[in-house]
This record gives sequence, C-alpha cells and structure tokens, in this order.
Amino acid sequence: MTSAVRAPRPAPTGSPAPRRRHPGSITEVPGIEVGHFTDPRRPTGCTAILARDGGVDVRGAAPGTRETDLLDPSNLVQQVHAIVLAGGSAWGLEAATGAVRWLEEQGVGFNVGVGRLPIVPSAVLFDLLVGDMRIRPDAAAGYAACVAAGTRRPPEGNVGAGTGAAVGKIFGIDRAMKGGVGTASLTVAGVTVGALVACNALGDVIDPDTGAVVAGARTLNGKGLLDSRRALLRGEPPKPLLPGTNTTLAVLATDAPLSKAQAHRLAVSGHDGLARAINPVHTPSDGDTVFALATGRAASTPGMMVLATLAAEVTARATLNAVLAARGLTTAEGLHLPAAAELRAAR
Repeated sequence: MTSAVRAPRPAPTGSPAPRRRHPGSITEVPGIEVGHFTDPRRPTGCTAILARDGGVDVRGAAPGTRETDLLDPSNLVQQVHAIVLAGGSAWGLEAATGAVRWLEEQGVGFNVGVGRLPIVPSAVLFDLLVGDMRIRPDAAAGYAACVAAGTRRPPEGNVGAGTGAAVGKIFGIDRAMKGGVGTASLTVAGVTVGALVACNALGDVIDPDTGAVVAGARTLNGKGLLDSRRALLRGEPPKPLLPGTNTTLAVLATDAPLSKAQAHRLAVSGHDGLARAINPVHTPSDGDTVFALATGRAASTPGMMVLATLAAEVTARATLNAVLAARGLTTAEGLHLPAAAELRAAR
C-alpha cells in the first residue's frame, strides 16, 4: 500500500513562517564562559563573559564603557580576563568591580609583581526607564554573574544585561518592544566563532534572512509593527531623544589564534552584523559597542576573510535571537513592552 506525501502548504503572503532561534552559543568557543545576574527587584542585571584575549570597536555617539582603551591594538595590555555587560547606564559600570574581585580571588590577572590585576573591560546600556531607576547593577551583581558563569548555553531573553532592554524607541518608549540577550555560533574548518548580544537598540530588529521587521516601534494602536525605516522615509518625525539612552552591546569570541590587531578587526566586522539586524543603527543616540575575544585554542585559522564573515553572521543571528527569546513585561509604572512572540500571536 502506498500513500501520497503532501507538500507543506506555503505561508500566506504577508505572514512569514514562524521564526525559530538560531542554534549555537558563544560558549561553544573553547575557553569562554558566561554567567548572568538578573535583579529580582526590577528589570535590570549584568552579564559576565570570562575569556583570555580581546579587542573592541565602539560606534555611535553615546557609549558608556570602562577600560576599553586598553584594547586598542597600539596599547600595551595584550590580554583581558573578562568582559562585563550591564544595565543601569553609567552606574552599571560598577559591576565590573565585582568581576575584578572575583577573578583576583581565583588567582586570575595580569602579573604586576606584587599580585595579579584582572583586566575587565565593561560596557553598559540604558534601562533606567524600565522600573525603579534607583535599582541598578553594582559590584555584588558583577561578582554574582562571575560565580554563575559556565560553559553551558546561557539563558537568553530577559536575563542579565538584557533584562530591562527595549527596542524600537525611535518613536517613544511607549511604542517600543522588549529587547534582551541572545547568542549564536558557527563552526567552519574546525574553528568556532560565537556572539553574545544585549540588544537595547533605538531602531527595529530585522530578520537578516528575509528583511522583515521582527520587533521594534509599534503602530499608534500598539498592535502592529510600524517599520521605522519606512516611517522615517515617509517623513514621520522621531521623538526627541536623550543621548546615551540606546545601545546594543556585543561580544564576539573565537578559538582561532589571533593577534590583538586581528581581534580588533573581528570586532569591526561584528558591526556589519548589527547593521544587518538593526535599522536604523549606529545613530547619534546609540552607543553600539562590539568586543572580540580570541582564546587561541584552535590549532589553525581559516584566515581573516572567513572569520570576519562568521563574525558578522553570528552577530546578526544573536541579535535576532535576543528579541525572539524575550518575554513581554509591564512595569509597576504602567509601561508595557510586548515581546515579538506576543505581537505575532495577537495578529
């Protein structure tokens, strides 16, 4: 007896097939560990990425960072021991102090003769409009994130540095949606490149494979996606914005053996991934920052052309994962940030 095989029915026009998160994780890179601290008192937190070497590239006009100048290829320091991403705007930079303390207790750091000094660059995002701004990550939060660090795939969405993140704020926070943390990785020729992204973008998040808006500014009734790019091209004016209130933070990692200058070039390539997945991006109100780490665990490298291609791809995928994994929230003050899944289900 034979049976016919029915071809799958195509999705209706204008209704893309349900999106799934991309596989992989930055912790697929040997030598990388990730831990989150999520504050139970309000939507905020921090994320620690434990590593070896790194470089950084900052774009946009409103970054909040600590010790990123050390990663310039012309400067002396050749290794970093962790990177901390945090909510809380400039106050959140204190979380790196807790990571430094934890690493020192583990005997990790740059040998300064009389002890070891951990090098922990940090970057922050602005989540102060989501809940009580007096609650923000501190040194204890950074320490807790390090304690929680491991090699398993880290949780995504409303965790760590992405707990209070929002996207699509170009027409006002009241029309924005929930951002978050996402991760992804790819392996080619035995070398892995992974990314972790905390997405708190001014612009919309785009599916880089289809060009469709997945999360961002909503229509006036709050039930649909506006498409900020097209709205701006139609002449709709954006809301006045405070500098520094939007940022996407990304950490790239690879097990390829790279020089400090090559790690910096990898960070530059990561911004191509942000540009594929966020529109508009790198605006004067964003402080988009990409770190790149190289653990050197792989025996060889496929070359910078391949690594740069992988870096852009996994950054875009991790950015998309961040909003696909996010959950909607409503603050005590009445601010509602729906998730991408919530808006899809309401159609």
